[in-house]
Amino acid sequence: MLHGGPGAHHDYLLPQYLALAERHRVVFYDQRGGGRSRSDSQDDITWRDQVDDVARVVEELRIEPLRIVGYSWGALLSLLYLIESTSRPELPKPTSLALVSPAPLNRKFRGEFEAEFARRQSSEAIGRLREELAASGLRERDQAAYRQRAFELSVAGYFADPSISHLLTPFRVMGRVQESIWRSLGDFDVIKQLENARAIPALVVHGWYDPIPVESAYLCARALRARFVVLEASGHVAHVEQPRTLFNVIEQFLGEAEASIKAPE
Repeated sequence: MLHGGPGAHHDYLLPQYLALAERHRVVFYDQRGGGRSRSDSQDDITWRDQVDDVARVVEELRIEPLRIVGYSWGALLSLLYLIESTSRPELPKPTSLALVSPAPLNRKFRGEFEAEFARRQSSEAIGRLREELAASGLRERDQAAYRQRAFELSVAGYFADPSISHLLTPFRVMGRVQESIWRSLGDFDVIKQLENARAIPALVVHGWYDPIPVESAYLCARALRARFVVLEASGHVAHVEQPRTLFNVIEQFLGEAEASIKAPE
């Protein structure tokens, strides 16, 4: 299970993604530079480092077959891993990919996402909530509660309904790591790169109200010849907004993908 970010940690996918552990062995880890994988090193961390780290975790824990579920940046990392595994024989080969709310797949879509998220965060509704928090005196009375509320407002624009942002487990993104990884991608276009990737069973799930353009996820699904599911009541955080629907879709896909692997030729 590859979490988002980059520069974040896996905890914010919990407890919801533990639903997959009812039927599967699920491996979470904090990607290099975030959470418990932070270090004092000032060296840049690149997307290639992250791809190599996926392989190291897979080999160390002997994950076989390798079924990857990626969320947000983790979905993009899953695609980068698939692309690299096509040309690098030493990388363990994934047998299926389930991609949830994939991060923008090229620079154009990333620009559109950033503009849309900024628009939402500067909306009158969220601005009013910020003013209410500032005037509440909560910062002086209860700093922990104040930080929690400030976090909720900082992610409100990711949700179809910003009022439920309090249901997302708080997380922290290491800005230096995030910037370093995005910079390493340069003028990227993963959609074009997928044309030469190995064909494996794949699923793409995206929320209709996600600030990341639905078109980006659709083109990803088309390139992968994947099943494409749009969740009409979700933004970017489907595991909070529509968890039952999301995990039903993922479970169905994993079952079908496993059956296709076991089926005789």
